[in-house]
Amino acid sequence: MLTVDFHCHTCYSKDSLTHLEDLLAACRQKHIDRLVITDHNTISGALRAQEMDPERIIVGEEIMTQAGELLAAFVEKELPMGLTPLEAIARLRDQGAFISISHPFDRWREGHWELSDLLRVIPLVDAIETYNARCVQSGFNTKAQSFAKQHNLAGTAGSDAHTSFEVGRALLQLPDFQDTHSLIAGLRQAQCRCRLSPWWVHFASIYASWYKRQA
Repeated sequence: MLTVDFHCHTCYSKDSLTHLEDLLAACRQKHIDRLVITDHNTISGALRAQEMDPERIIVGEEIMTQAGELLAAFVEKELPMGLTPLEAIARLRDQGAFISISHPFDRWREGHWELSDLLRVIPLVDAIETYNARCVQSGFNTKAQSFAKQHNLAGTAGSDAHTSFEVGRALLQLPDFQDTHSLIAGLRQAQCRCRLSPWWVHFASIYASWYKRQA
């Protein structure tokens, strides 16, 4: 069984200052077998991290569409922000990526989804994020879990870490996988090791965004 964090950011995201070396060190210390790096609208950091630790790192991307954010793994070609959800999903599907939906019911996030938009895309995705450690209210995750069960969707879990401290706050344990197909199969057997991050971690993102604007 592998221990996997499906959602993580680095200094290649606009709101994180986490260096790749620090992130990889945290993974080793916390015995995280696989980490999907999902920087905002870029795969540059994930590609670099994969060069540094090819066994552990999976290239992903968090993509802001016109309706909400998608969370992808096994990404080969970077997607820009601002696409329609259907266009983004089609581009990800063409490259064989795994497609999930970020924190779908967290209304405090810019990238949350309206129910009508969510219902249109769920037949086209592989999973939704049923546990995000950065949700300030646990009810947002509970709602995602209920929705996934109602619609027979697999669930992913991730720390949504923007600092190395947060990495591993939300993990799944699941059978070994090598690609989208084997990941989808393994998710049905996954077990969650999840806890919320403290509310104040959001100040790290606010500071990182401010700091980068000053640079």
